[in-house]
Amino acid sequence: MKKLILLGLAVFTMIACKQEQRYFAESDETKTLMSGVSAYEAGDWEQWRSHFADTAKIYVNSTDPLSVDDRLNGMKEMTSAMSTYGFDHEDEHIEMVIDKKDETWVYYWATHKGTFAATNKELIIPVHLAVEFADGKIVAEHIYFDATEMNAEFAALAAATESNEEGDDD
Repeated sequence: MKKLILLGLAVFTMIACKQEQRYFAESDETKTLMSGVSAYEAGDWEQWRSHFADTAKIYVNSTDPLSVDDRLNGMKEMTSAMSTYGFDHEDEHIEMVIDKKDETWVYYWATHKGTFAATNKELIIPVHLAVEFADGKIVAEHIYFDATEMNAEFAALAAATESNEEGDDD
């Protein structure tokens, strides 16, 4: 009888201690995010957009959301000024987590490199994405990076363009 009670306690302990897996190095969601990264790098905007729910909100260094279309237009404008752009895939990190609210999040860390066509200036910027998925689609994306150098370069390009336009008026 003593052995039976010990066996029962052992089985109960094993069952009670079993925890649901909540962290994943690979998943359908991580593959979807990497497909979106590849589409961004290829300038395949239709493919990039296909990963988002129609009501998705995108936050770029802000608590104010953008629509998918607004973010898409901003990316098209940014990348059109660059001769090359993309992420360093040798040193990127990605993981999926199911949080305590049972929300599915994918986190991505990488270094973005881009070269401005007009000045040949290369920018190297660490980037972090926190992406929420529901039903296989991105419903929220939070993008964090230091935009100081990039904004300064765009301002310099705009000033140079304005200066050239004023010179043409003479």
